[in-house]
Amino acid sequence: MIHDAIVIGGGPAGATAALRLARAGWSVAVVERSEFPRPKVCGEFISASSLGLLETLGIAGQFFQRAGPEIRRVGIFVGAARVVASMPSPRTASHRWGRALGREHLDTLILAEAATAGAKILQPWTVTQVEQDAGEVRCRLRSRSAPGRLELRGRIAIAAQGSWDRGGLPGQAQSDEARPSDLFGFKAHFSGAALEPDLMPLLAFPGGYGGMVRSDGNRLSLSLCVRRDRLQECRKQFPDTVAGESVLAHIRSHCRAADDALEGAQAAAPWLAVGPIRPGFRTLRRGRVFLAGNAAGEAHPVIAEGISLAIQSAWLLSETLIARRDAVFRGELQTAGIDYAGAWRRQFAGRIRRSALIARLSMHPSAAAIVPVFNLFPGALTECARLSGKTRMLAGLT
Repeated sequence: MIHDAIVIGGGPAGATAALRLARAGWSVAVVERSEFPRPKVCGEFISASSLGLLETLGIAGQFFQRAGPEIRRVGIFVGAARVVASMPSPRTASHRWGRALGREHLDTLILAEAATAGAKILQPWTVTQVEQDAGEVRCRLRSRSAPGRLELRGRIAIAAQGSWDRGGLPGQAQSDEARPSDLFGFKAHFSGAALEPDLMPLLAFPGGYGGMVRSDGNRLSLSLCVRRDRLQECRKQFPDTVAGESVLAHIRSHCRAADDALEGAQAAAPWLAVGPIRPGFRTLRRGRVFLAGNAAGEAHPVIAEGISLAIQSAWLLSETLIARRDAVFRGELQTAGIDYAGAWRRQFAGRIRRSALIARLSMHPSAAAIVPVFNLFPGALTECARLSGKTRMLAGLT
């Protein structure tokens, strides 16, 4: 059987693309290597600008039943300073404030909706090879739960897997060269934390940055990124603990407000780690393979827009493919690729560039020097949140 589209990765980007295409009458197969539900290194926050998409996808009701409280304030914790300001809100959005939901819940919701729409879900299977010619794309699969191999054939493929994996698939890194500036991501949940329910602060510390937010089940979700060289120093300074705990100790020693928020808190689950992560731009089409989510491009997690970018990019791609359906089915992909690339850059390029600047400032040893500006002008912190994309909606969605 030749599918109209083979989607590699069942996370927010892959599942969104599969759901939208399946509803439009395309035959879709989704290949996801993990069994759901599963936790994931992620900040878990979804901006108000993307909540309308969840309504269109048909999962908004379940999302709001599970998600954490509305986030109405943004903050920055650095050194001894703690500055808080209003979270910007999109004026035309159906929901004004973003909320957080664990990936073990969110990913399951979207992928289940894609299956209901008619997408074929292969899980847990791994794509080991992608081949393409002028007529079709072929994906070779290996089962992760039992001995078994499979080959899928499709008109096109959508690569929506994580960007940090090394391998030969489109969107994956080809090199294992280690650099001191490589960023590694960590995440943990805590119970009994003292962070205000409506606040999402940025944690700035030497060699890294992080964020806190109240997620589902009244859990505090702490996610962070740290440079390879700083991580090695943390491991040496705190040799008798796991990597995530060593970085947390580093944060608490350099960020008083973060230390206060975690005073008396208990870890609710083991630390998760991933990396190196690869913020930046990628090629959006490689022959018959289109890229979406982190495989297409990735903002620094410092702006807490990862899930929103993934869902929005998948929506842009699926809308482009549906609009160009006849040409795509004839194998004429160039126009669809140009349309998608143009829409993608207009929507995300500025955010990705600004996220790199914010990340560099946050990791710099003199990051505390910017705090007086925010103390005098709290609105500047609100404006930074707006520039990160908290109010940037897709055209036509209100």
